[in-house]
Amino acid sequence: MNDQTHAESSGEIDYIAVERSPRFLQLKRTQRSFVFPLAAFFLLWYFAYVILAAFAPEFMGQKVWGDITIGLILGLGQFVTTFTITMAYVSFANRKLDPLATEIREELEKAQAAS
Repeated sequence: MNDQTHAESSGEIDYIAVERSPRFLQLKRTQRSFVFPLAAFFLLWYFAYVILAAFAPEFMGQKVWGDITIGLILGLGQFVTTFTITMAYVSFANRKLDPLATEIREELEKAQAAS
């Protein structure tokens, strides 16, 4: 008896088959299409800030208003960007990822209960 037949007869879920299913691949593709571009954007933004801080201290030290400098504004912008990306991902996941993941999970639960 091979592993797949054993998994089917014992009521266990064949997670390898699930990972290879079109719906699960769609879920991964959808998630990656959102995460990878935003991660790349954030890393570029972060490294630009670090490089400016290291190699352009005069620019980063320019006062904008009172003792507020460009460096301070860009540094605080890092926090704003982090929270914005987090909120955008949560919204995206709620709209696009969670419904598909719920469908897959419910399908697996029904299959397991039927065996």
